[in-house]
Amino acid sequence: MEEILQTLATAPSELTGQYIGFLRYAVPVMTFLLLLRCAFPLLTFRREPEIWAWLNLTDGTQIPITHWENVIGRSKSCDVTIDFSTISRNHAVLTRYDDGSWTLLDIGSKTGTFVNDRPVQICALKPKDKISIGGVEMQLQPITQRQEVRQAQLRTKAASGWDSVTNLMLLTILQCAILLGYLLRGEKVDFPNILIGFGGIVLAQWVLYIFYCLIHRKSFEVETIAFFLCTMGMAAIATVKPGEAVKQLGAMGLGIVTFLILGWSLRDLERAKVVRYLAVAAGIGFLVITLIFGTEYYGAKNWLILGSMSLQPSELSKACFVFAGASTMDRIMSRRNLILFIAYSVVICGLLALMNDFGTALVFFCAFLLIAYLRSGSMGTVALAITALGFAGVLALRIAPHALNRFTTWRHVWQDPLSGGYQQTRALMCIASGGLFGLGPEGGLLQYVFAADSDIVFATISEEWGLLVALMLVLSIAVLGVFAIRTTRVARSSFYSIGGCTAAGLLVIQAILNCLGTVDILPFTGVTFPFLSNGGTSMIGAWGLLAFVKAADTRQNASFAIRLQKKEKED
Repeated sequence: MEEILQTLATAPSELTGQYIGFLRYAVPVMTFLLLLRCAFPLLTFRREPEIWAWLNLTDGTQIPITHWENVIGRSKSCDVTIDFSTISRNHAVLTRYDDGSWTLLDIGSKTGTFVNDRPVQICALKPKDKISIGGVEMQLQPITQRQEVRQAQLRTKAASGWDSVTNLMLLTILQCAILLGYLLRGEKVDFPNILIGFGGIVLAQWVLYIFYCLIHRKSFEVETIAFFLCTMGMAAIATVKPGEAVKQLGAMGLGIVTFLILGWSLRDLERAKVVRYLAVAAGIGFLVITLIFGTEYYGAKNWLILGSMSLQPSELSKACFVFAGASTMDRIMSRRNLILFIAYSVVICGLLALMNDFGTALVFFCAFLLIAYLRSGSMGTVALAITALGFAGVLALRIAPHALNRFTTWRHVWQDPLSGGYQQTRALMCIASGGLFGLGPEGGLLQYVFAADSDIVFATISEEWGLLVALMLVLSIAVLGVFAIRTTRVARSSFYSIGGCTAAGLLVIQAILNCLGTVDILPFTGVTFPFLSNGGTSMIGAWGLLAFVKAADTRQNASFAIRLQKKEKED
């Protein structure tokens, strides 16, 4: 190995130049093919509703039950719409559990809910129970175990194992090509760290896929996109701070462990409800500890220093916030639950305001808007919240000089290129310098600007690998967002649909704030780019959010959050 590295370090400059020239055009092509192969199945899969039971009315009408949680009422927005004047707009919630049992919950209806002629608030349903909702009688007929297995077999499967292997092979070739570029152009002293960084990503992605095969999950598009982003993030680190490559690799490993643990907790909805309470407490705990023991950098007290390690616990609180916002339908329809969530959101944003971390507070507030809309379906609620944000923003700018300084340079960075607009003006110049295809590894100058591997990493990638590759990184995050939206219509539980959409929304919002802040379209907030920016807690938090996106996936043999039928496992 030493001889190989020595040979690369002493390679003729002409040969190095030819390879870098080839790499500048090959990387965008391979990136496009990889993104296309991953995005196509995520954006085009058939949304196939699952039928879990039938509601048999006395007039012979059969209404299919296509979710595990179903609102029954007169409103057209209900999962089961029964248009009778005696039925409330939102009358009751019908819920299925992992063991196949069903419950019926009255949600404050005017005429009440009856089971076997007895008024009930919540009731476990048994076969042939007579249900009366607003005077309309019906019986629940769940599908049989054989029908459930057959339904699973008939559903369209996710991408085949060979598709996932092909994607991983293409990604591995891309990683090796980029690595070779750094070994030819970089400093010999940095070779071990760069080798371990890229080699560790390659090893991690194949080990995770083999684990998926062992548990009969063949779909790997979501994870492949994440590993691709991690690869380009490692490329930025190899240029700016190669000594931190191993540390970032370790953070990615912890992120994958977090991803799997959260996936395990989301696998069982009842277990997820228990973990939700722990996550709620942890989300506040992370911020309180930071507020008390944290260290202030650049106006924001959002760093926790533990020996040689520096942590940003607010990144971990994002996954906790998603857990807090995700709820099953019976809780969503409860006013008490809504009030508690609003109070929780106020506490979180209040703690971030006390820490002067207004960039992260903005991300959390956007997540709150997503959850508010997904819970209520009301744009009026969202508009009211945005109005409240406007007043809070004006107050923040008056009392926080750090936040005000960000806004004074917004859209005016060229008026102060040596101070307030220093990073962004350099970023804009380097993006222009890189053009569409970039200058190649170690070919740019932005590496000498502060936070080139984190806050303005989008510009670093643009300069070295070209604007085409940088835009495809943004599209990668957008693909995850659109995929999460498409899964909502067939999600088994509102817990998964709200969690998946909110988590994907957080990833998209962070990417938008990072990219548009770098080019001075939005205020420069210092928000990290998920999976791409250098930062351990940011990496762990991004993988934690990805678990919710994966859990919302209902494609056959795709999500680890959905149990397989016995016959599927045998196949």
